[in-house]
Amino acid sequence: MSRLDVTEKIIATKVAQGLKWSDVAEKVGLSKEWVTAACLGQMTLDAAQAQVVGEIFGLTETERKWLMVVPYKGSLPTSVPTDPLIYRFYELVSIYGTTFKELIHEEFGDGIMSAIDFKMDLQREPHAAGDRVSIAMSGKFLSYKTY
Repeated sequence: MSRLDVTEKIIATKVAQGLKWSDVAEKVGLSKEWVTAACLGQMTLDAAQAQVVGEIFGLTETERKWLMVVPYKGSLPTSVPTDPLIYRFYELVSIYGTTFKELIHEEFGDGIMSAIDFKMDLQREPHAAGDRVSIAMSGKFLSYKTY
């Protein structure tokens, strides 16, 4: 058994039961964005969170323990994503990455936006020409240090 096996079981159970990530997140008590990432194998749950997720998805004690193991993050199957939705984010970074870099450096200096001290909010934004996807990302700025 591996963390991937547990992730696949979670996804299969979600589909079979018709669950929504927002409902799972509400039971865990955290954001739908973080809980979804955790259930997909990208975050580490603590014992209480793993217990709740385990109950929702019918996980064994061993499977719940896998939820508490630090995962191998960034687990896309290819270096250039082939899934059309994920590819659009790759395309976004390919086109606007240098703009993000220039504007962040101009505003904050030499450093990066943390993906560790980070939060995200994804919402549907109604629009007359077709609903829009609104994603707000907020990460702590970490400046490079001299030594």
